[in-house]
Amino acid sequence: MNPVNILLVDDQPAKLLSYEVILEELEENLIKAQSAREAFEHLLRTEIAVILVDVCMPEQDGFELVSMIRQHPRYQNTPIIFVSAVMLAEPDRLRGYAVGAVDYVSVPIVPEVLRAKVRVFADLYRKTRELERLNVELEARVHQRTAELEASAAQLRELNEELEHRIDQRTREREEALAQLFEAQKLDTIGHLTGGVAHDFNNLLMAVLGSLNLLKKRLPADERSERLVTNAIQAAERGTALTQRLLAFARRQELKPQAVDFFRLFENVEDLLAKAVGPRIEIRKSIPADLAPLLVDSNQLELALLNLFVNARDALESGGAVTVAAAAAEDARPTGLAGGNYIRISVSDDGEGMDEATVSRAAEPFFTTKGVGKGTGLGLSMVHGLAAQSGGSIQISSVRGKGTTVSLWLPVAETFVKVQPPVEPPATEPLKPASRPLAILVVDDDALVRTGTVAMLEDLGHLPQEASSASQALEFFADGQGCDLVITDHAMPGMTGAELARHLRSSFPGLPIILASGYAEFSEDHGVGRMLRMKKPFTQEQLQAAMDQAISGKVVAA
Repeated sequence: MNPVNILLVDDQPAKLLSYEVILEELEENLIKAQSAREAFEHLLRTEIAVILVDVCMPEQDGFELVSMIRQHPRYQNTPIIFVSAVMLAEPDRLRGYAVGAVDYVSVPIVPEVLRAKVRVFADLYRKTRELERLNVELEARVHQRTAELEASAAQLRELNEELEHRIDQRTREREEALAQLFEAQKLDTIGHLTGGVAHDFNNLLMAVLGSLNLLKKRLPADERSERLVTNAIQAAERGTALTQRLLAFARRQELKPQAVDFFRLFENVEDLLAKAVGPRIEIRKSIPADLAPLLVDSNQLELALLNLFVNARDALESGGAVTVAAAAAEDARPTGLAGGNYIRISVSDDGEGMDEATVSRAAEPFFTTKGVGKGTGLGLSMVHGLAAQSGGSIQISSVRGKGTTVSLWLPVAETFVKVQPPVEPPATEPLKPASRPLAILVVDDDALVRTGTVAMLEDLGHLPQEASSASQALEFFADGQGCDLVITDHAMPGMTGAELARHLRSSFPGLPIILASGYAEFSEDHGVGRMLRMKKPFTQEQLQAAMDQAISGKVVAA
């Protein structure tokens, strides 16, 4: 227990000594003052717990001193005990209480009484100070706890905001992923739809071309009529070329690199590219005629050019120009390219351009800035894949507000593979009538195609018969009828041509079969790998050549 300070005020040294003797048992700090001035000096320098004041003093009596002490803010609640050697009347006591005294002790002093009263007030002082200290500590702890709670609340708010942000971000990502999935599914659906439409269109072209060719042979000598029929045949042949492009897109064929003359390739697709970008966009080109051949899949390169032109068109909403340039790559090549010679093909536009962040992601699959429904985000990724699979690379440079340049680095053909020049087909000889008429079964679910094929066979002097399905063809053989050759369509409802051929081979191993289809390529999962095949639409000359191969046993692709 820490001792407290007790101030003893009396003008007589003997009385101060007696107080000191009586109170020394309390083991407190006793401070003595013989005047009011000396008492105030101690009060201003030291924290006092209890004050004992003599009532009768020469300069200032106890009442005046206590009144002055109470005016000091620090001692307004300090216990003050009056000590009086004379009997005070009741009004004097009331006056003492009025000025601020809390108790009276009369002389002669009873030591036990004085010690008891001083001890009570000293303990009260200690407990008051302890309570004040505890209050300060409590306030500090409350303040600290409040600060911790506020910090926790702020952290919780930040976590909630971050969680909401992450939820919003994940929601956007999910919506974008769903949109991308929808676009991918739509692209796949378009591929299947394109293949189906092109197949049906090939059947129509088959009937048109066959009929026109037969009609041309039977028309009387009339230059104007011949010119009209020839024009119709050329239009149908252009339609055939168009369906081949559609089917190539639909089947997503593997790359077949070969030596490609880019100058001629661009000339062949320039009209298509012009139609793709529209009349408000000018196409400029800088392609030398003596450019070295490229080692690339020509069909996929055409598709890559189409994708780049469509992207340029979208960047040129108000019109402008697209420039195609090709030259031997002599400047710094992209990192990762193997040694050798390369041709750099660049497609540039003067459109709105892209910022760095967009350029860095431009070749990512499904990344697009065109919005849902306006682009799949696969165009540049397909171009990038073509370049990578061809042993080349792609570079994209763009400046916001100035335009974009996409450069394809493709290998020169002679550097990597020595491509044999294509063998020119022999000049078409006039068709010779067959040595004998052949009995031929024509199987096709399309009546127009059957009619056209039968007409071409009859014109060649053969004896064709018709079947509108594979089941009818099987019934034909089940009835005991026979033929020298079967020409069957591949894609038919119920049983396909390949399945029909497999059934016929098991029963008639030596029967020649020609499989025709309006699709770009045949599936190898029906055992048609070694079967003679033709692609629709075919001409009478191609039909005759396939028949000759089938009859002679030369099973090669038509």
